[in-house]
Amino acid sequence: MSVSGAMALAANGGIGDLVNGVAPDWGPFADLGGTARTVVQAIMAGVIVALLGRAALGAFHIRVGESQHDITQVSKGKKDVGAALVGAFVVASLGTVFTIVYGLGV
Repeated sequence: MSVSGAMALAANGGIGDLVNGVAPDWGPFADLGGTARTVVQAIMAGVIVALLGRAALGAFHIRVGESQHDITQVSKGKKDVGAALVGAFVVASLGTVFTIVYGLGV
């Protein structure tokens, strides 16, 4: 995917373009078969859903901790939310990272 192609995707701004980042079909993923690509997509989507669930649980800990004036629970909730969102970002950008590394190796 060229830079101009990425800019065109960003300019269109459709939801399909956003979801396409979790369904990589370029670079090293293009050499995979259809079944293997589907497995990679399902694993990535499952991990993102689990991490976003963990972020929601962390937000719940923050809310309960604030209502009970429990600083420890609020701190735990903040750590959970931060870690889950960073993890979701990393998993969502794995396709891009693999493509860059693959492109440098070729």
